[in-house]
Amino acid sequence: MLKEYHSDCTNCFGLCCVALPYAKSSDFAFSKDGGTPCSNLQTDNKCRIHTDLREKGFRGCTAYECFGAGQKVSQHIYSDKDWRDYPELSIEMFNVFPIVQQLHEMLYYLNQALTFSETKSIHVLLQNSLKKTEELTFLSPEEILALDIPAHRATVNEVLLQASELVRKTSKSTNKKKNRMDYLGANLKGADFRGMSLRGALLIAANLRGADLRKVDFIGADMRDADLSGANLTESIFLTQAQVNAAIGDRHTKLPKGLTLPSHWQ
Repeated sequence: MLKEYHSDCTNCFGLCCVALPYAKSSDFAFSKDGGTPCSNLQTDNKCRIHTDLREKGFRGCTAYECFGAGQKVSQHIYSDKDWRDYPELSIEMFNVFPIVQQLHEMLYYLNQALTFSETKSIHVLLQNSLKKTEELTFLSPEEILALDIPAHRATVNEVLLQASELVRKTSKSTNKKKNRMDYLGANLKGADFRGMSLRGALLIAANLRGADLRKVDFIGADMRDADLSGANLTESIFLTQAQVNAAIGDRHTKLPKGLTLPSHWQ
């Protein structure tokens, strides 16, 4: 996957640590309002507890991915103007960031869809959608804030659904519960999900140990604490590192190319 669609914190103003709100929970040790810097954010834009986030109660931070929006907003849209040095731009910058994050997430999926041999018949559609989405990320802040993101996402989603269907139809599952989306805490050990769509599925704390998850569509699936130990996710589609980081696994978990085993799995 292209480097520009992965977060590069060294070229960002710590935007996710400032712009985004979060509530005290099992994922965050305390609550924070949007636009307020996290108390762990240092003046050099580095996190003072970065290596101990999970131990300090910030699992949510380890499972977040901006898809490269942080560096795009910091270095390109605002031309390296740090919100600390240009406070008059801060509110606008914090509002622009989550919009660009959504656009970059779409670009991540579109780029991935273009790598599948099964989607060759719709490559032109994918490339056109990618080009249009990419152009939106180079608009002015005022233009970005005026975008109808839900409408654009719906258009992109239609193309991604076509890509998903083309990839998944080459693999058949023996699982009969194809329409179920709530697997919250379910015991799915060794289940065969090959070629299924788990878009938006609730997989929180599900037991997927040893499950066959090849060519499964994972867009929007909530995988917090899902146990993927020994599971086979090779060839799964639209799976993100953030989803993997939120899950549980071990050295026997097989991930698709481009994703890595989180350090807390070992």
